[in-house]
Amino acid sequence: MKILVLILARSGSKRLKNKNIIKLKKRPLITWTIKFAKKLPYITDIMISTDDNKIAKIGKTNKAFVPWLRPKKLSGDKITSAKAAMHAVNWYEKNIKKIDGILLLQVTSPFRNLSIFKKIIKLYKKNINKNYIS
Repeated sequence: MKILVLILARSGSKRLKNKNIIKLKKRPLITWTIKFAKKLPYITDIMISTDDNKIAKIGKTNKAFVPWLRPKKLSGDKITSAKAAMHAVNWYEKNIKKIDGILLLQVTSPFRNLSIFKKIIKLYKKNINKNYIS
Protein backbone atom coordinates (compact mmCIF):
# COMPACT_ATOMS: atom_id res chain seq x y z
CA MET A 1 0.00 0.00 0.00
CA LYS A 2 1.30 3.45 -0.95
CA ILE A 3 0.09 6.52 0.94
CA LEU A 4 1.21 10.03 0.13
CA VAL A 5 1.33 12.43 3.06
CA LEU A 6 0.36 15.83 1.76
CA ILE A 7 1.06 19.00 3.70
CA LEU A 8 -0.54 22.18 2.36
CA ALA A 9 1.29 25.23 3.67
CA ARG A 10 0.72 28.46 1.83
CA SER A 11 1.99 31.86 2.84
CA GLY A 12 -0.21 34.88 3.31
CA SER A 13 -2.24 34.07 6.39
CA LYS A 14 -4.33 37.11 7.30
CA ARG A 15 -4.92 36.46 11.01
CA LEU A 16 -1.55 35.03 12.09
CA LYS A 17 1.37 36.11 9.92
CA ASN A 18 3.73 33.28 8.88
CA LYS A 19 1.73 30.79 10.96
CA ASN A 20 3.22 27.72 9.25
CA ILE A 21 6.74 28.61 10.36
CA ILE A 22 6.00 30.00 13.83
CA LYS A 23 8.24 28.24 16.31
CA LEU A 24 6.93 25.82 18.89
CA LYS A 25 9.66 24.57 21.25
CA LYS A 26 12.33 26.04 18.95
CA ARG A 27 11.00 24.27 15.82
CA PRO A 28 8.82 25.69 13.04
CA LEU A 29 5.28 24.25 13.11
CA ILE A 30 5.78 22.57 9.73
CA THR A 31 8.76 20.64 11.13
CA TRP A 32 6.53 19.01 13.77
CA THR A 33 4.18 17.82 11.03
CA ILE A 34 6.99 16.37 8.90
CA LYS A 35 8.56 14.57 11.85
CA PHE A 36 5.17 13.09 12.79
CA ALA A 37 4.57 11.86 9.23
CA LYS A 38 7.92 10.05 9.21
CA LYS A 39 6.67 7.81 12.05
CA LEU A 40 3.65 6.52 10.11
CA PRO A 41 3.48 3.16 8.30
CA TYR A 42 2.95 2.75 4.53
CA ILE A 43 4.09 6.29 3.72
CA THR A 44 5.49 6.55 0.21
CA ASP A 45 6.45 10.21 0.40
CA ILE A 46 5.88 13.35 2.42
CA MET A 47 5.03 16.10 -0.05
CA ILE A 48 4.69 19.79 0.72
CA SER A 49 2.62 22.05 -1.49
CA THR A 50 3.57 25.65 -0.78
CA ASP A 51 3.96 29.00 -2.50
CA ASP A 52 6.60 30.16 -0.02
CA ASN A 53 10.38 29.80 -0.40
CA LYS A 54 10.98 29.74 3.38
CA ILE A 55 8.48 26.91 3.88
CA ALA A 56 9.98 25.01 0.93
CA LYS A 57 13.48 25.35 2.39
CA ILE A 58 12.35 24.09 5.81
CA GLY A 59 10.61 21.17 4.11
CA LYS A 60 13.70 20.21 2.10
CA THR A 61 15.94 20.56 5.17
CA ASN A 62 13.66 18.05 6.92
CA LYS A 63 13.80 15.70 3.90
CA ALA A 64 10.24 16.28 2.70
CA PHE A 65 9.53 16.29 -1.02
CA VAL A 66 9.02 19.84 -2.32
CA PRO A 67 9.11 19.60 -6.13
CA TRP A 68 7.92 23.14 -6.92
CA LEU A 69 6.30 26.24 -5.56
CA ARG A 70 2.53 26.11 -5.84
CA PRO A 71 1.14 28.39 -8.58
CA LYS A 72 -0.24 31.70 -7.31
CA LYS A 73 -3.64 30.88 -8.83
CA LEU A 74 -3.88 28.00 -6.33
CA SER A 75 -2.58 29.95 -3.33
CA GLY A 76 -5.13 32.67 -2.66
CA ASP A 77 -7.55 33.08 0.22
CA LYS A 78 -10.48 31.76 -1.78
CA ILE A 79 -8.80 28.57 -3.04
CA THR A 80 -9.98 25.46 -1.22
CA SER A 81 -7.66 22.90 0.27
CA ALA A 82 -9.31 20.35 -2.00
CA LYS A 83 -8.22 22.22 -5.15
CA ALA A 84 -4.66 22.63 -3.91
CA ALA A 85 -4.55 18.97 -2.84
CA MET A 86 -5.87 17.70 -6.18
CA HIS A 87 -3.28 19.78 -8.02
CA ALA A 88 -0.49 18.19 -5.93
CA VAL A 89 -1.84 14.63 -6.16
CA ASN A 90 -2.41 14.84 -9.92
CA TRP A 91 1.13 16.15 -10.42
CA TYR A 92 2.59 13.44 -8.16
CA GLU A 93 0.79 10.60 -9.92
CA LYS A 94 1.69 11.94 -13.36
CA ASN A 95 5.36 12.58 -12.59
CA ILE A 96 6.38 10.24 -9.77
CA LYS A 97 4.07 7.24 -9.23
CA LYS A 98 0.52 6.14 -8.55
CA ILE A 99 -0.64 6.05 -4.96
CA ASP A 100 -3.39 4.22 -3.10
CA GLY A 101 -4.38 7.13 -0.86
CA ILE A 102 -3.46 10.47 0.62
CA LEU A 103 -3.14 11.59 4.19
CA LEU A 104 -3.62 15.33 4.48
CA LEU A 105 -1.92 16.74 7.57
CA GLN A 106 -2.59 20.29 8.72
CA VAL A 107 0.49 22.21 9.83
CA THR A 108 -1.57 24.11 12.41
CA SER A 109 -2.49 20.93 14.32
CA PRO A 110 0.87 19.82 15.75
CA PHE A 111 -0.51 17.77 18.64
CA ARG A 112 -1.42 14.40 17.16
CA ASN A 113 -1.77 10.93 18.62
CA LEU A 114 0.42 8.48 16.69
CA SER A 115 -1.55 5.40 17.76
CA ILE A 116 -4.82 6.89 16.47
CA PHE A 117 -3.28 7.58 13.06
CA LYS A 118 -1.80 4.08 12.91
CA LYS A 119 -5.28 2.66 13.62
CA ILE A 120 -6.80 4.83 10.90
CA ILE A 121 -4.20 3.63 8.39
CA LYS A 122 -4.89 0.02 9.42
CA LEU A 123 -8.64 0.57 8.86
CA TYR A 124 -7.94 2.20 5.51
CA LYS A 125 -5.76 -0.73 4.47
CA LYS A 126 -8.66 -3.12 5.19
CA ASN A 127 -11.17 -1.05 3.24
CA ILE A 128 -9.38 1.21 0.78
CA ASN A 129 -12.67 2.52 -0.64
CA LYS A 130 -13.56 4.46 2.52
CA ASN A 131 -12.37 7.84 3.77
CA TYR A 132 -11.32 8.43 7.34
CA ILE A 133 -11.04 11.74 9.19
CA SER A 134 -9.43 12.38 12.54
